[in-house]
Amino acid sequence: MKAVVYQGPRKVAVKDVAEPAIQAPTDAIVRLTTTNICGSDLHMYEGRTSVEEGKILGHENMGIVEAVGAGTDRVKVGDRVSVPFNIACGSCRNCESGWTSFCLRTNPIEGMDGAAYGYANMGPYDGGQAELLRVPYADFNLLELPQGTEHENDFTMLSDIFPTGWHGTELARMQPGDKVVVFGAGPVGLMAAHSAMIRGAAEVFVVDKAKDRLDLAGKIGATPVDFSKADPAQQILDATGGRGADCGVEAVGYQAHDGTGQEHPELVLDNLVKSVRSTGGIGVVGVYVPEDPGATSDLAKEGRIAFQYGTFFSKGQHMGTGQAPVKRYNRRLRDLIIAGRAQPSFLVSHELPLSQAAEGYERFDKREAGWTKVLLKP
Repeated sequence: MKAVVYQGPRKVAVKDVAEPAIQAPTDAIVRLTTTNICGSDLHMYEGRTSVEEGKILGHENMGIVEAVGAGTDRVKVGDRVSVPFNIACGSCRNCESGWTSFCLRTNPIEGMDGAAYGYANMGPYDGGQAELLRVPYADFNLLELPQGTEHENDFTMLSDIFPTGWHGTELARMQPGDKVVVFGAGPVGLMAAHSAMIRGAAEVFVVDKAKDRLDLAGKIGATPVDFSKADPAQQILDATGGRGADCGVEAVGYQAHDGTGQEHPELVLDNLVKSVRSTGGIGVVGVYVPEDPGATSDLAKEGRIAFQYGTFFSKGQHMGTGQAPVKRYNRRLRDLIIAGRAQPSFLVSHELPLSQAAEGYERFDKREAGWTKVLLKP
């Protein structure tokens, strides 16, 4: 089969690889109909992770079940399904508590709880930027979708970025009527803004410098904030009468940079501490890593982010972090899509055949105007 294979910094290629096979009675094989390039894939693409060459990439996947193991009895051949990026066993302490993003059984790497498809340090699992994907613990992990092709480009967001954006608002403990600030107008940031609006935010500010992304934020009713024009925290304070936002979402991660392109991994955290009111909440769903050899400071190379913790403490703010437990949200988000209350496909800019994956990665990585979300169609 064809699959997107990592070959080194800024090098991916579509290659012939072996088809996946059922390895355990609880497995399923899914034939992919849509698989997305995620902003977090760019950390690997740029050589800023420990991902090994030869890894099949892709953790935002959906498709049709083609085969199931003998121990799989809920999911059937022919089912249309969304594949959460979390690979979870369903029976460990964390899974039973709803924290499938921190499954204790599926990642053999020492010190790492939680597994995912096609990602650095997230276990030995192949990704889904391919024609076929093996799904462990299929009965537990797969989310059934209505048959047919309706809402394809909405449902494809259920594997990661829509639940991740929603999770950011949950971690921030957002309440209806809140004023919410989202730093980062990439796909996850836009999903956080969309989620906040669905949940009844009074106003949502979205901070970025890319005009095409800020324009998308404006189209869904959010207030765009261009950080290249003035200090973003001050813009938020000015817009809220000096009070600050009630809560905020960090959707950028450890490669945050200023208006000149210089990296400052603490920059967004500092801006959130400044722009969120005292006792307000901050949800961090942008990716941070334990080690970053490519960082610009010795501290950051060790995964130590020297943000304004003293101000954070003195303001009595709270912070939640970590990867989204997709299963906690995806069923409800699926139903919001079906009901017409959510339409995450608004951010889709390009639909490409799998054969054009390398072009999609390159242009998305360069943040070319108009390249906001790339879907691959195997």
